Amino acid sequence: MQRWRGLEDIPEDWGRSVVTIGSYDGVHRGHQLIIGRAVERARELGVPAVVVTFDPHPSEVVRPGSHPPLLAPHHRRAELMAELGVDALLILPFTAEFSRLAPADFVVKVLVDKLHARVVVEGPNFRFGHKAAGDVTLLAELGGPYDYEVELVDLFVSGEAGGGAPFSSTLTRRLVAEGDVAGAAEILGRPHRVEGVVVRGAQRGRELGFPTANVETLPHTAIPADGVYAGWLHADGERMPAAISVGTNPQFDGTTRTVEAYAIDRVGLDLYGQHVAVDFLAFVRGQQTFDSIDGLLVAIADDVKRCQEILGRS
Repeated sequence: MQRWRGLEDIPEDWGRSVVTIGSYDGVHRGHQLIIGRAVERARELGVPAVVVTFDPHPSEVVRPGSHPPLLAPHHRRAELMAELGVDALLILPFTAEFSRLAPADFVVKVLVDKLHARVVVEGPNFRFGHKAAGDVTLLAELGGPYDYEVELVDLFVSGEAGGGAPFSSTLTRRLVAEGDVAGAAEILGRPHRVEGVVVRGAQRGRELGFPTANVETLPHTAIPADGVYAGWLHADGERMPAAISVGTNPQFDGTTRTVEAYAIDRVGLDLYGQHVAVDFLAFVRGQQTFDSIDGLLVAIADDVKRCQEILGRS
């Protein structure tokens, strides 16, 4: 898959294409429907499928300080889009100047002059241009004079976790923040993932016999609610069963919120300085304090056992 950063990276000889535009944070099941249809149409027409997205998130430019927690960094989104068959990913730097583009100017500048869109595939709530003034009706109206067609994809409705709401990144972020990682996975189509570099912490886990990888998460990462989770630790090309702790470590009067993953039954694992990923599969319990270190050790051993059972069933 080709990856472009800005309009100037698009090859001068780029021909017609099928395009879809959006933040696509998380590339959840609703996004997969839209992107999948764009890829399907591209194959039918014999042209490339292109996804257009933005960095930083538009809300941070329009309303500074409002950057939402991210369900997936751009490199992870690119991996997921490539798996769906996308041929090219265009990341547009979202600036104050860019945010002021009128909807029609956005269409000409991006879809017509650079990507030569043949078909544009979107969800019914797609908005674009200055103050989100453009909608799918306007997008379709502009398709006549600019020789592209618009196809809309209805989003499926999520199940019990979402209360019957359409698949959305906003809903997924809420579920993650509440610790409902199983509900988030239902929308994402896979476990929620947190990434970062393993850094040295207080090393109390090592002293207690449960050494953890202390993950310095990427900026704006959507981190689940404080507690213990069953999941997977991805490192060195390997997926390892893990018991994951999120929180401030109140047992030792901690104040910094951390994500720590214990690779179950792994001895001598040295991951310092490595970029790793942690997948959250299931919530085990909330964050607690105990009357003694012995009480803490009993709880950790029980956590690990429960995580093994959950991961064994998955």
